Amino acid sequence: MRLTVRGRLTLVYGGLFVAAGMVLLAVIYVLIDRRAPMVFEGNFTGNSVKLEAGVGAAPADAVTRQTVEGFQAGTLYTVLTQGAIALAVVSAATIALGWLIAGRMLHPLHTITETARRIAESPAADRGLHERIALDGPNDELKQLADTFDLMLARLDRSLDGQRRFIANASHELRTPLTLNRTLLEVALEPETASPEVRQLGATLLAINERHGRLIDGLLLLARSEREVSERSYVDLADIVDHVAVADTVKVVAEPGEAAVLGDPVLLERLVQNLVENGVRHNVPENGWVQVSTRTRPDGWVELRVANSGPVVPRYEVPGLFQPFHRYHRERLAGPGAGLGLSIVQSVVEAHHGRVHADARDEGGLIVTVLLPRAPS
Repeated sequence: MRLTVRGRLTLVYGGLFVAAGMVLLAVIYVLIDRRAPMVFEGNFTGNSVKLEAGVGAAPADAVTRQTVEGFQAGTLYTVLTQGAIALAVVSAATIALGWLIAGRMLHPLHTITETARRIAESPAADRGLHERIALDGPNDELKQLADTFDLMLARLDRSLDGQRRFIANASHELRTPLTLNRTLLEVALEPETASPEVRQLGATLLAINERHGRLIDGLLLLARSEREVSERSYVDLADIVDHVAVADTVKVVAEPGEAAVLGDPVLLERLVQNLVENGVRHNVPENGWVQVSTRTRPDGWVELRVANSGPVVPRYEVPGLFQPFHRYHRERLAGPGAGLGLSIVQSVVEAHHGRVHADARDEGGLIVTVLLPRAPS
């Protein structure tokens, strides 16, 4: 069993005290052993002890020596036993006091550790970075460590906020030229005098413009979903599945069960919609299907499960599907999607303190399972 820092400090302090006490007791024992004969003999001589000699009586100096040695042995024994008992009692009290003092000295370190753990385990990407340790006390090593940690958090917070503001501002600024381009193309294609070549070119440009619009919308939603959900409403995922789980190209089977959560209705709707659209888009040409189900589990979690047929995906490729702009067996800018669907799903789930997991089906396609905390009754 490995001791904690508090246990090791207590062991070191207690061990040093016991060792010092034993050394002190040994020194006292040696000093008394050397000093006692001179003191006792001087006392007996100074007092002129006289003993009547009788038949069989020992000489007076022999009696004096035996008395001195007996008194010395008793004194040393008393010092050794009583000193050992006192040392044991004081050592136990010192070890207990050392345990309390070590705990108090390490309390700021526990505060720093708990704050770092809360930030690391925070499901919202930017919520935990707003928290600070703000340790009070003298300007010692622990206070300097806490202040340095707070400074690092402040810089990370500013950096992430700057990145999200840049994405949001850039996306908003790009909306205007895209809207203008779409309007000009629609006006240019309106006259009946437009040639077939011009109409085909205009339709292609409109499709590209629409795709860029979806990309910007996805970036905006991704930036929004990575923030903490401050206002939460009662939402039943079964209601969302009822009107979202539809498609024209593949068969969509909806099995909605009661699944009440607290969250942002817009983000939760986009969560279900992205999973359904992802299952429809990445499917087989014929006899494709998507199955969507919701239920409330006995362990207090709400489960959203979306399974689909489709191409076989290696299991090592599954984690990378949640990365922005990553799509299996497709170029980054190819295809109708923007490559942000599952990234937005993961961000929305984390903002609602949930979990998301994907598994590759042996027959092809994916099974994506989302777990969200159940709304209180």
